[in-house]
Amino acid sequence: MNLRGIVAVSGRPGLFKLVGQNKAGYVLESLDAQKVKIIANMTSTKLASLEDITVYGEDEDLKLIDVLANMTAAKGNVPDAKADSAVLKTFFKEVAPGHDEEKVYASDMKKIVSWFHILKDLPLFSEEAPALSEEHEALKAEVDKKPKAAVKPSNAKAPSKTAQPAKKASMTSKKGV
Repeated sequence: MNLRGIVAVSGRPGLFKLVGQNKAGYVLESLDAQKVKIIANMTSTKLASLEDITVYGEDEDLKLIDVLANMTAAKGNVPDAKADSAVLKTFFKEVAPGHDEEKVYASDMKKIVSWFHILKDLPLFSEEAPALSEEHEALKAEVDKKPKAAVKPSNAKAPSKTAQPAKKASMTSKKGV
């Protein structure tokens, strides 16, 4: 399953594909039928990659990719996102066994089910996640093995023994108050 580049934007419903980046922010394209392009401000908008999202678990957190894969296996009986919360809770026990029932709210379940309904028609489930090439992995392993020496810039000054922090200037009012 390849969810690279698919993001959820805080404050906006639905999912978006990360198209690019410019000075103003991230260029996003909605995954719904309208294919609306928006620019999300870098400083005020929070993006969450579906690849990195996890669901609270009792022992350890469950990856969203695994939950969506389980939902794909149970494709015939995935409830609608507007279904009753009791129906969603029983369904979620099947597709995400071991999730923490106290921390995962019905609203979270609705959001994940609605994301599944958006993604189910896309070819993402049949694609493999892009893996690192063998050459890249070998380079990375080689860099990790090398001892890292502390590099000191040539223009760096050694701290002197008499170096002290600057004294605060006393600010007095001109009025003498």
